[in-house]
Amino acid sequence: MVDLIAKVRPPGHLNDYPVKVDLEENLASEAVRANTRLWFDGDQPIGWASVDDGNNLHWELDQRYEEALGAQIVEWGEACIRKILGKGEATTLDASCREDYAARIAFLKRHGFQQTEGMSVHLVRDLSKPTPEPKLPPGFTIRPLAGTHEAEAVAAMHRLAFGTDYMTTENRLAIMNTSEYDLSLDLVVIAPDGTIVANCICSIEQEKNGFTDPVATHPRYQGMGLGRALLARGMQLLKEHGAQSAQFGTRDDNLAMQKAGASVGFTIEHKTIWLSKEVR
Repeated sequence: MVDLIAKVRPPGHLNDYPVKVDLEENLASEAVRANTRLWFDGDQPIGWASVDDGNNLHWELDQRYEEALGAQIVEWGEACIRKILGKGEATTLDASCREDYAARIAFLKRHGFQQTEGMSVHLVRDLSKPTPEPKLPPGFTIRPLAGTHEAEAVAAMHRLAFGTDYMTTENRLAIMNTSEYDLSLDLVVIAPDGTIVANCICSIEQEKNGFTDPVATHPRYQGMGLGRALLARGMQLLKEHGAQSAQFGTRDDNLAMQKAGASVGFTIEHKTIWLSKEVR
């Protein structure tokens, strides 16, 4: 699957989600593995598709086979989520791509997807420029996560930060078991009472691209500059590890996170749109 990404994706999209570490994380789930399929021409892989726990369709396909297999991939994705629906229930199969990825947008619209209102923004920072020092309120400290025994605590904080139940302890451990995970780059902010109140998982992927993503802050501690401090410290560490750039993504309506990124030198590189297709 990773080799096919390198073979068929446009060069400027090689770092778009999902990349190797994302596939490893997703495929740690038995449910996602059951909703993953590969297509071959003889013994040559020509395409794959996967539907994750959020009903998001991800796929790569050799364009030479798009006419023959495109509809089949979408229909297969619909079947993956239709099997969990009760009689009369409806939901959506979702997909995303850069707003300027005309070929993929056209493909999705041909197969019944419609653009939704939500967007994501992807920000980037050149690490050859000086990085700021992290600044924290008195009594707060930044350190790496101590190990897997803190997975439950940091996962619980993440759920509160984003108001979602996705980040279970099991999912957090799956992240920590991926091939590119580095415990020394998994940063947490510790409050004066010793609790974990913010987190940023930094990583370095192919071609020295660094990531400071995601950044999560407990609701009671938002607005204190903890996210900005994590970005600053994350950039320092990524630079020390040889990364040439730092990147992160967030929702287009998360203005606080965009402001925090801008305050330490991040600028918007591209935007991602979301498209959905109703499934009954």
